[in-house]
Amino acid sequence: MTAIPDVRYARSGDVAIAYQVLGEGPVDLVFSPFFGNIRWAWEQPLFATFLERLASFSRLILFDKRGTGLSDRPRTLTLESQMDDVRAVLDEVDSERTALLGAIQGSQLCALFAATYPERTQALILYHPHAAPSDLPPPALRSADQARERWGTREFADETVRAILPTMADDEALQSWFADSQRFAASPGSAAEFFRMLGDTDITDVLPTIRVPTLVVHRARWRDTACRVAALIPEASVVQLAGNDNPAWVDEGLTAEVERFLSGREEQPVPDSVLTTILFTDIVGSTERAAALGDRAWRDLLSRHHESVRRELARFRGHELDTAGDGFFATFDGPARAIRCAQAIIAKVGELGLDLRAGLHTGECELHDGKPAGIAVSVGSRVAAEAGAGEVLVSSTVKDLVAGSEIEFEHLGARALKGVPGEWPLYIVRA
Repeated sequence: MTAIPDVRYARSGDVAIAYQVLGEGPVDLVFSPFFGNIRWAWEQPLFATFLERLASFSRLILFDKRGTGLSDRPRTLTLESQMDDVRAVLDEVDSERTALLGAIQGSQLCALFAATYPERTQALILYHPHAAPSDLPPPALRSADQARERWGTREFADETVRAILPTMADDEALQSWFADSQRFAASPGSAAEFFRMLGDTDITDVLPTIRVPTLVVHRARWRDTACRVAALIPEASVVQLAGNDNPAWVDEGLTAEVERFLSGREEQPVPDSVLTTILFTDIVGSTERAAALGDRAWRDLLSRHHESVRRELARFRGHELDTAGDGFFATFDGPARAIRCAQAIIAKVGELGLDLRAGLHTGECELHDGKPAGIAVSVGSRVAAEAGAGEVLVSSTVKDLVAGSEIEFEHLGARALKGVPGEWPLYIVRA
């Protein structure tokens, strides 16, 4: 057996993320399971063998998502913050471009990372993926309610093993390991928060924006969901494995397909499109205010407005793309950060006696000389035009990606956006 690699820590903001690295293969490979504990996984022989096989043809990078395992457990969990954790670990181990293997909830995380950072993603493998809460089996949806009462108990572990490992349901050693695995993976409260996020997150709109080579792997029981996900990803391949046991590590079927998919794969050019969050801001009643103040006073006030907006963009990692008169166009690599930034901008500009409105949309943007363009930009602009003074208005895609952030929304209804086909559900961010 391979020596268990040391657990090290990367900093993701103020959160410590536990990780391990093993193997010296030609390709970097990040494995993101449902969730767990990277040290305790090695105590299960089947899991250890699975990791050793992956490391035989890659430099394998393992990590515990925030809120789980040996990583810090902040109060809130979001898919966006977990994506930040992947990037922090890759930076720590000097990985410029990696293949991503995500299982179940890990598939959502890896898909979002691949869409947002295609320049850092060599290939994407999704095992038993799901896009929306409706794709999850009922036990997964109930777990948030059960976690505080039953998480880590032998009875709950036995039920889980029977559901996901039917061929090993009577293996007492496995049941015991699984019960401890739950305890070492998360506290009851952290598990409940994790499952709440799982039950609210929807990446359906993200999947068509993935532009890296993608393989979807599943077993027969999960065929319909896996094929539905694969159909949304351009040019994704699909492979069905034998058997109906759920865990990625149960046999060598998955590792064989991953090695086959990655073996001899030539380095692909970086896609010329990327998933990004678009922010537009605009001063309400600017024409009237300028006329009342006069040109010089208005220029001075506008300069202070610009300074305030740019400070908040820098604080929330936003990128200014354009300033047209009294409005800003900026992009973000995470929708929750963009919402927080918009709220902060409105508050700061309000101190200057100005009313601001903001609109946000997350979508695929084509890159022209490094600048985003396309229908997603138009949608963001039109969403902002629907906002009232002091409001942050978002599309449904933004709302679906910030589950777990404690950001609350009020449904405004579906609106026709000028020049954009169809009707778009819009949401006001509650203060």
